[in-house]
Amino acid sequence: MLIHALPIFHVHGLFVAIHGALLNGSKMIWLSKFDPKLVVQILPEATVFMGVPTLYVRLLAEPGLTREACRNMRLFVAGSAPLLIETFNDWQQRTGHTILERYGMSETAMLTSNPYRKEQGGERRGGTVGFALPGVSLRVQDEQGKPVPVGEIGGIQVKGPNVFKGYWRMLEKTQEEFTADGYFKTGDVGKIDERGYVTIVGRSKDLIISGGYNVYPAEIEGYINELPGVAESALVGVPHPDFGEAGVAIIIAKPGATLEAGQVVAALKSKLANFKIPKQCFVVGELPRNTMGKVQKNLLREQYKSLFA
Repeated sequence: MLIHALPIFHVHGLFVAIHGALLNGSKMIWLSKFDPKLVVQILPEATVFMGVPTLYVRLLAEPGLTREACRNMRLFVAGSAPLLIETFNDWQQRTGHTILERYGMSETAMLTSNPYRKEQGGERRGGTVGFALPGVSLRVQDEQGKPVPVGEIGGIQVKGPNVFKGYWRMLEKTQEEFTADGYFKTGDVGKIDERGYVTIVGRSKDLIISGGYNVYPAEIEGYINELPGVAESALVGVPHPDFGEAGVAIIIAKPGATLEAGQVVAALKSKLANFKIPKQCFVVGELPRNTMGKVQKNLLREQYKSLFA
């Protein structure tokens, strides 16, 4: 039985969650909106829950979320946005369940997934979105359209029967987004390790080019999120008179924790190359999000665009 608490105007809620239940002939507990207290109450009645990372963070804040509450659950799935490794680990320790993270898009439906069972090829690895699904061809290429070495970062391209044919009445855009050999340019930046696990490191439009160097926000955010007292962070690039672009870190502190921007920057200097260090850091109460829980970095870029003017 599926607990459905996702909006149905999005591919995750409309096609993945609903169709999965319908095709399997399974029952659904239909919620008009996500209510963490209510979800915890009905967990013993269900076996499957699909959510975005924000939903898991809010469920972890509920005292009633225990192993006993999850005793009948078979599967917890996360998608639509990157799941913090801290959330992945906290959920595992709190509930005894390992979240299955996967990756897809409106234009392609599902592309990759961590294994459901270990015997299917490996463990569910936090920080990754698993392997390309059967029938899906996934590759990582550089800006010149050449394959990158294993473990190196590049643009993710996909091909398969699940990929859409093109944008409605937008022939020019369709031609721009497909390669000559039929691969769709997802706009996501990532890497594939030696075992085939895919890791998403951000969107190509979020790439920061500072002083001629490529800075991938997800990498920097990963280091920031590991610092004591940090709940979540977002790194955006804004115009800079000397570097072209400069990274600005916007951080949320954990409840009860006190963070100082200067200390965060100082801590990063011992972990990262100098060109990756944010030029400014701000501690805020919350990050702007859309209805799927994704951080709206375009709003952050707009908010801080004049910082170095």
